[in-house]
Amino acid sequence: MIQITNLTRQGSVPLRVARGHFATNHSHINYYIDITYQKTRLSEAKAVAKRLVTYFKSSTLVDTILCLDGTAVIGTCLADELTNSGFRSINTHNTIYVVEPEYNANSQMIFRDNIQPMISGKHVLVLMASVTTGFTAKRSIEAIDYYGGEVVGISSLYSAVEEVGGHPVRSVYSVNDLPDYASYDYRECPYCKAGQKIDALVNSFGYSKL
Repeated sequence: MIQITNLTRQGSVPLRVARGHFATNHSHINYYIDITYQKTRLSEAKAVAKRLVTYFKSSTLVDTILCLDGTAVIGTCLADELTNSGFRSINTHNTIYVVEPEYNANSQMIFRDNIQPMISGKHVLVLMASVTTGFTAKRSIEAIDYYGGEVVGISSLYSAVEEVGGHPVRSVYSVNDLPDYASYDYRECPYCKAGQKIDALVNSFGYSKL
């Protein structure tokens, strides 16, 4: 049984985690970070946005928020915070596009012709649920560059890395809040070598127990 626990809080944003042996598309990890409620519950999405906006409000011009991992609700709240005229913001009175990528058969991010104008020539903030290996974040940077956009930041609820592709990762929680978090190449996973079975397959949609 996977036991989700509320480990700690940053303001009103809870960090829900389960410890075990989990497999992602890119690695094996010892913590599953559950961001279900932050992505689907408006009150928690707003709380995440209020924390993240402090990194970007007064210093970063944002035209588009690219929402990965199902973070569109958070992205909408973040766009609202960035354009809030009640605070100092270089985005005040301007609109912000909130978009999600599509993936082709090779798992590459693509944008249809009607979405491309929201990326090309725009200042794009990448929003993710979590950044663990940096693989997905790096792939998003490559896609934005390909379609002619400019990455102005990477943000997430949780991050185990400090930067990806030269861009600092701004997060509500970091590896400092979960100091024993570990990510392994599946060929070097100590749990697999010790014969410990995988508890669940995990991705941005959640987990599936094995």
